[in-house]
Amino acid sequence: MPTENEPRPAKSEQTRTLILETAMRLFQELGYDKTTMRAIAKEAGVSVGNAYYYFAGKEHLIQGFYDRIAAEHQAAVREVLDRETDLEARLAGVLRAWLDIAAPYHEFAAQFFKNAADPESPLSPFSPESEHAREAAIAVHREVLAGSKAKVPSELADILPELMWLSQMGLVLYWVFDRSPGLERSRRLAERGARLTTRGVALARFRVLRPLVHEVHELFTDFLPGMAQTVTASKRRAE
Repeated sequence: MPTENEPRPAKSEQTRTLILETAMRLFQELGYDKTTMRAIAKEAGVSVGNAYYYFAGKEHLIQGFYDRIAAEHQAAVREVLDRETDLEARLAGVLRAWLDIAAPYHEFAAQFFKNAADPESPLSPFSPESEHAREAAIAVHREVLAGSKAKVPSELADILPELMWLSQMGLVLYWVFDRSPGLERSRRLAERGARLTTRGVALARFRVLRPLVHEVHELFTDFLPGMAQTVTASKRRAE
């Protein structure tokens, strides 16, 4: 609840948040496919038209979920990024923070993954519709790299954070299907992935290996929908 001195969110933002939170709860209880916009509106106590005013459909509610996870993650990583300068420690902390933030949504993620796994679906983390959340996540990895002691060639400063985010997507995929107690195997994968990524960044300093880094990046850009928009956004920032 806001304190006496904190501004209260506008009614429209309160309504939007209510609809999103209601949808997340129903998705978890009923499953993504069985939850309708009408059911969400009824449970939230708003008209169907009002629900569609804030979210054009269930897919847009998932985008709201992605944005919320990204914002919570950006806040959660502050402690480790403000404290650590070692790249492996920074990256491992960021990945652990994501697992902590996402833990309450584990069962829900498994339910709607079959939709998100379709590269043509707007629910895909690689889709154009997911660009905002994707950019926010990549920005975290950009800060991970920039605030570390690692020496990074300027020509790879934009490419490496995107590849680091793609490796995180590998962790997310494993996490979706992980049924180990306390998701312990996902946490172990995060630690080992951070160690391997750190070694990869160290090797990228060698000029002979830089063309390979560019080639891997171009491969993902060419074959993953939405990544081209991410590259364009990176170039706009550089300019």
